[in-house]
Amino acid sequence: MKFAVLQFFSWPERRVPLGTVYRRALDRVRIMDGGGYDAVWLAEHHFSTYSVCPSVHIMGMHVADITSHLRIGTGVSLAAFYHPLRLAEEVALLDNLSGGRVNWGAGRGFDRKEMEVFGVSQQESQARFREHVDVVLRAWRPGPFTYQGRFHNFQDVEVLPKPLQDPIPAWVASTSPAAMAWAASQGHAILMDPHATHEEIGRKHANYRAALAAHGFEQRGATPMARLLAIARTDAEAEAVARQGAQWTLDAYAAPGPGAPSKAERVERYVNEVIIHGSPSKVVDELKRLEEQIPLRYLIASIFSHETFLLLTDEVIPRM
Repeated sequence: MKFAVLQFFSWPERRVPLGTVYRRALDRVRIMDGGGYDAVWLAEHHFSTYSVCPSVHIMGMHVADITSHLRIGTGVSLAAFYHPLRLAEEVALLDNLSGGRVNWGAGRGFDRKEMEVFGVSQQESQARFREHVDVVLRAWRPGPFTYQGRFHNFQDVEVLPKPLQDPIPAWVASTSPAAMAWAASQGHAILMDPHATHEEIGRKHANYRAALAAHGFEQRGATPMARLLAIARTDAEAEAVARQGAQWTLDAYAAPGPGAPSKAERVERYVNEVIIHGSPSKVVDELKRLEEQIPLRYLIASIFSHETFLLLTDEVIPRM
């Protein structure tokens, strides 16, 4: 199993200086560089203290400067909000300056405020996202290219630099059945979200693999799956962290849709079916079970506490 971290830059209630948030996160990144991790995936968000990282590409360049081996994932570049050629340039430049360590993850985005401010309507965000991914991937091929789409038309333009990696590893974030079906139809590798239950992740991944094969494509490597983690010295302590983390997630990020269950029910769903929590030995057992069941072969850990990170690094990864 490969391990990575989905790194947020959360600033809850602005309790500490923002510089402290960045320093703590980057201290973890330095530990990851020598601690058995494949990558850090940087979360892009805008206009919210949920994660104050509006440019994963600038943050990725800083990560490249303070690490030697760790791969740098964009988790994700919110592709619908960028001019696609500018996005292709920025990611390719990061790949060159990092020595070819970029994992490019692209996502549509979901936040209404972000879409409103960037002038992307919800109705057209899906089509715009898909076109932008197509443009970026074409722009990275050798030489100039011409493109005629719904939102953009380019004639004989060459994006430089090209990525150092050929091809650059690329994934699209996919949650809904429609998004997975589209990804499979294009042969795209996918990133899977941290908010589905383990059972849902396994079922959706099986459907994706079947659709991929039906379109004549083979899966390239393990599918990175984001999972929420809470680890402590005892199972009871870890469950308390998981419960607190579930409440914070629901308040800050996973807003309910119409007709959703009560908050208490949603918290129980997270604690019992979504979050991996427990002592290090319990978490090792759970990861081994999910490795076989889902199968979970590439874990992107979204962690709920610093202790979770330390125990994952020191006591879980070495036993996996």
